[in-house]
Amino acid sequence: MVVQVQHNLLLVITFLMLLWSWWSLLGALGDPQTHLINKGCSQYNATDLSNFNQNLNATLDDLRAQVSNQSKHFATAQEARGADPVYAMFQCRNYLSTADCAACFVVATAQIRNCSAGANGARVIYDGCFLRYESNGFFDQTTLAGNSMICGNQTAVGATTSFNTTAQQVLMELQIATPKITGFFAATKTQLAGGGAIYAIAQCAETATESACLDCLTVGYNNIHICLPNTDGRAFDAGCFMRYSETAFFADNQTIDITPFLKQGGSSNKKGAIIGGVVGGVGLVVILLALFGLLRRYKKPKRVPRGDILGATELKGPVPYRYKDLKTATKNFSDENKLGEGGFGDVYKGTLKNGKIVAVKKLILGQSGKMDEQFESEVKLISNVHHKNLVRLLGCCSKGQERILVYEYMANKSLDRFLFGENKGSLNWKQRYDIILGTAKGLAYLHEDFHVCIIHRDIKTSNILLDDEMQPRIADFGLARLLPEDQSHLSTRFAGTLGYTAPEYAIHGQLSEKADAYSFGVVVLEIISGQKSSELRTDTDGEFLLQRAWKLYVQDMHLELVDKTLLDPEDYDAEEVKKIIEIALLCTQASAAARPTMSEIVAFLKSKNSLGQIRPSMPVFVETNLRTRAETSTSTGSSTSNATASISMLSAR
Repeated sequence: MVVQVQHNLLLVITFLMLLWSWWSLLGALGDPQTHLINKGCSQYNATDLSNFNQNLNATLDDLRAQVSNQSKHFATAQEARGADPVYAMFQCRNYLSTADCAACFVVATAQIRNCSAGANGARVIYDGCFLRYESNGFFDQTTLAGNSMICGNQTAVGATTSFNTTAQQVLMELQIATPKITGFFAATKTQLAGGGAIYAIAQCAETATESACLDCLTVGYNNIHICLPNTDGRAFDAGCFMRYSETAFFADNQTIDITPFLKQGGSSNKKGAIIGGVVGGVGLVVILLALFGLLRRYKKPKRVPRGDILGATELKGPVPYRYKDLKTATKNFSDENKLGEGGFGDVYKGTLKNGKIVAVKKLILGQSGKMDEQFESEVKLISNVHHKNLVRLLGCCSKGQERILVYEYMANKSLDRFLFGENKGSLNWKQRYDIILGTAKGLAYLHEDFHVCIIHRDIKTSNILLDDEMQPRIADFGLARLLPEDQSHLSTRFAGTLGYTAPEYAIHGQLSEKADAYSFGVVVLEIISGQKSSELRTDTDGEFLLQRAWKLYVQDMHLELVDKTLLDPEDYDAEEVKKIIEIALLCTQASAAARPTMSEIVAFLKSKNSLGQIRPSMPVFVETNLRTRAETSTSTGSSTSNATASISMLSAR
């Protein structure tokens, strides 16, 4: 017995010594910076799932070995056995330690495998690292459609103009210098006149060329400078990354002096460059002519459909419609054909020449340079959003200042008609559950699975349409991206509906995916109760829906909220209904950070288990005094100096 104990103790000591030696070699784990910036999954699947998985596993194992064993911060791998080859790339920010880099890789690998089985392309971008795989080679790609930015919520305090000027200069210099630096990475710390500093980095994939790196960072700069005067921002693309912040996210000893890379060459260098350019140019013309002749002889081989989740090769433009045809289809946009009026414009039923019925939306965007510059690219993006719970954009039309979108037609129209309108009381519990789950899935796709995160901003029952099978289709997603930058939520009727709008967005203009989660929670309560969120229930002591739902939850009387048109309690599972009410209250919590993501909500809804120890906290709009209610009922235009009262008034409208 003693011998056995000694033997076990020896094994434990040996293991700890091995672990300590490995840890010492890698360096202590500090912060792998695994805050998820962006994620995308291809909509194409591999032809041979078994072969594809073998190749994917092999490439990820190869990358892991390079990062952990060879201490690399940049690695590529490929496995081309069988019909489904896999190409993969991983990159850490250079300031991360080997241990942090390896830890970021582990997190990225776990996240990227959350894509559907067989998806032949995917990528995840974190603050600390980037991982991507595709079914075709992409190592030379840098900038693609789908590049974007994420901006912080805090504005620089004090000398905003000074901060803007300094930050723009820092980012511009990084854009110029980084492509000239070996390894395509630069990190700088710049002191601010009023105290503090700006920490900034720029990085390109090491397989890029200098010119491609410059092109990518130029796009990145154009994206990230929009974040100013916010104190932090990030820009990402297929082959580069930029970030700045007033908060240090790397050590001071990681900075690089980029001054030498900002200087232009002397006259002798220019002279040599001119001579070289002339000679090289003549040679290049000869080579190109020869290549052109050869290329005409050969037909380009067919490529495997690319899982290019950054959007370049898969984005197809919307079908262009003629204004004359749409005018005829809608009987000159007559009131007889009008389906409804929304924040973005009126919608008309249209019958095309081929007999196809469509929904035609005449947008109200006002006069803005952004409309002219970005309408085509944004509509192209929206038209490539394909999900069974999202209304499909078929095409568009531009005539003068008019912008028109053509959507697939939903015969059952909008959800609000079935909850509050002429079809009130016709939905059974299964239909209501399917609508709740389908809406959650559609939002999760917009937030997390499309290659660009799209925040809807105006989720409400009138924006949820129902198809022939009574399945939900979210409408008007992506349209808020067409709004001019200077139109805030509070100054425009386009970007939200009071009563559904999250408090941090309605009051402070702070926008994130959690604003959609809040609106979704309100919609769920409406679906369960059959009561409008803005309706004052006189039979419940003048309570609004969210107040009533919270009060019943606290009293453990959830089922009192259920729509009375669901007459037979045997038609629904009481525990399931209670759980969904609690999920809705989780979505409407005052703190945006406390609300679940839409993918988490989908998991909650699909799970047969209860929420366990997860408990919602009180929503913002619960505490409303009688004076505020009276003011709300008599005036919707007055303002108060009390923050809580003003929030309550917003909820009441």
